[in-house]
Amino acid sequence: MKSIAVVGSGLVGIVLAISLKKKGFDVEVYDRSPDIRNIDFKGRSINLAMSTRGWKILKEIGIEKEVKALGIPMYQRAIHTENGEIVKQPYSVDGESAIWAISRGKLNKELIAIAERYGVVFHFNTPVWDVDLDKGYLYTAATEKDEWKGIAHDVIFGADGAYSRVRGRMQRQSRFEYQQSYLHLGYKEFIIEADDLGKYKLLPNYFHIWPRKDFMFIALANTDGSFTCTLFMPYEGEVSFSAIQTAEQVDVFFERYFQEIKELIPCFVKTYQENPVNSLVTMKCFPWVYEGKVALIGDAAHAVVPFYGQGLNAGLEDVYVLNKIIEEQKEINWDTIFEIYQTERKPNGDAIAELSYRNFKEMSESTADAMFILRKQIEVWFAQKHPNSWLPLYDRVTFSSDSYVQALELGDRQRKIMDEIMATENIESLWDSSFIEQEILKRL
Repeated sequence: MKSIAVVGSGLVGIVLAISLKKKGFDVEVYDRSPDIRNIDFKGRSINLAMSTRGWKILKEIGIEKEVKALGIPMYQRAIHTENGEIVKQPYSVDGESAIWAISRGKLNKELIAIAERYGVVFHFNTPVWDVDLDKGYLYTAATEKDEWKGIAHDVIFGADGAYSRVRGRMQRQSRFEYQQSYLHLGYKEFIIEADDLGKYKLLPNYFHIWPRKDFMFIALANTDGSFTCTLFMPYEGEVSFSAIQTAEQVDVFFERYFQEIKELIPCFVKTYQENPVNSLVTMKCFPWVYEGKVALIGDAAHAVVPFYGQGLNAGLEDVYVLNKIIEEQKEINWDTIFEIYQTERKPNGDAIAELSYRNFKEMSESTADAMFILRKQIEVWFAQKHPNSWLPLYDRVTFSSDSYVQALELGDRQRKIMDEIMATENIESLWDSSFIEQEILKRL
């Protein structure tokens, strides 16, 4: 049986390792970092929002229940407006489907334990400095200047994130395409601790958003009564991380825009000043594979910004698709497997990158807008009446298995129709009429 190396002990890499191990392959995982189970994981995390695409592979490899025990289902958004109101918006047409908030650190630790239970071998504190693509060698040493040791494997997967070393080696090939772009926003992590009784200070089954147009604050529940929170804000400008630094500036900023957060996080000034500002990158590349020896997966192939909550889900869907391709082969031929995998997943990686980029405007600005709320209401109303003709874009991305490419194409078509419907005179009073129903059907 072939020996497989997975470079990167992040979430996608571990799920891939478990999937391959359960198929009988010898799998070893290499990571330059220490075992996350032995370190303090805080300050750089955006909580995960696990949805249908991610659950598919976890269910298939038999670990769905263990992972769900770490999460909190979220059925609605809770929009905290500047005037203190809370507007609730169900995520799905049926109002019952949920995305799951899961602590990235807790999940990473649990997955390592599960993978070890299945026999996956981990090599922590083992940086990979280079890769021989033809021979399948990983080169490692304590530092890049030390003498490198070569480790041979039949197949290598680069699951080492947006700044992948494996991809870096592939980039040195002729005609390798690579595009990297940073958002003008960065982010900081905060924690809303549980109250003195260990209870939540906010409703736990909601994705909490404080939209403020050019910046926003979000909060997702953890199982221990706390919330992991993220402040997204521009690096530069009048309201930005560069402009807001002193304790007084931080206090004035939160007093002006996030009064509620001041009460929920007493140490908000200290946290703001101590936690780093982290960047948000979109990365696209091609090819994802090198003959039958090396393949990229997850963020190493298609890093996206987090505003659709699909980064991890897209990576896990990579594993799911790869799993299916392997199962469909009568004989294991990695050249064929990799070619099919790349052909299917590359366009979808590009599509979710575009969808994720667009969704920041919706989260930070549109969610608090009355006409946007009405627009969503019309879509849900029409979808419930004509479920075979209309599925809102968010449902299609989050709660279906339709391809991201299809979601993007149909979403664009539906957006044009809704733009026309929203331009209807007196739409506020006509929205649930047979007239509007027929106007949408006519355009479909």
